[in-house]
Amino acid sequence: MNTFASPDKPEADTENSILQKTCRDGLLRLTLNRPHAGNCLSVALLEDLSAEIAAAGDDKTVKAIIIAANGAMYCSGHDLKEMTQRRRDNDKGRAFYHATLTACSTMMQTIVECPKPVIAEIQGHAYAAGAQLVATCDLAVAADAAGFCLPGVNIGLFCSTPMVAVSRNISRKHTMEMLLTGDMIDAERAAELGLINRVVPADKLTQETELLARKIMSKSQPVVKIGKRAFYQQADMDLKSAYEFTTGVMVENMLHAAAEEGIGAFLDKRSPDWPDK
Repeated sequence: MNTFASPDKPEADTENSILQKTCRDGLLRLTLNRPHAGNCLSVALLEDLSAEIAAAGDDKTVKAIIIAANGAMYCSGHDLKEMTQRRRDNDKGRAFYHATLTACSTMMQTIVECPKPVIAEIQGHAYAAGAQLVATCDLAVAADAAGFCLPGVNIGLFCSTPMVAVSRNISRKHTMEMLLTGDMIDAERAAELGLINRVVPADKLTQETELLARKIMSKSQPVVKIGKRAFYQQADMDLKSAYEFTTGVMVENMLHAAAEEGIGAFLDKRSPDWPDK
């Protein structure tokens, strides 16, 4: 596993890597770097993303993660050239396709399971598994020129795995419309539907994304970890089970030193001095 970048500059060996990495003051930036290929998700890129996000989850110096991209496209989905080449395999690519889609599912679940908030910074279009990546991240900020679509139906490959994440962000009917038409929605519409959090001018994208990240980073990190885990665990529970589960979570949280300090600071009308910093 590679170590994290120095606080002030990117690692020297990442300039030409398919995944660039910088870490400054606790904010880890992972940048998809296959602009010539629309930042499509090759097996290697999926594995690199999974490894870096998992490592960040265990690194106490990392407090938040941004997934950005170089070039005009945010992410065009799976690497269809890579997948097409494997049709020549004896099994017509079945084993490779299964391994690729499993690697993608693993990476998406690694984002959800990561105790640190993960934010998508979307400068361009996100197609298919690219939209899946956006939907999987905890938060998403997009430039006003960004667009999102699930176009698999147009090429005979229904976006079945991307719909898992997208349908957990927006309503079933809106998801089905994207899936059945393959049409692009613009950033403003994506925000209206709940696929992304906000739309900003392109020249303010990095600034606004990092501002959001650092606002979250100013909170108690153990509390953010507790909250993120609980959010995803309760999301698919029935109402009664969700309330029983989150009651237990809040009891344990109330006994945490961060809650003692935070509530005390609120009552004393002062800024909290988080014990985990």
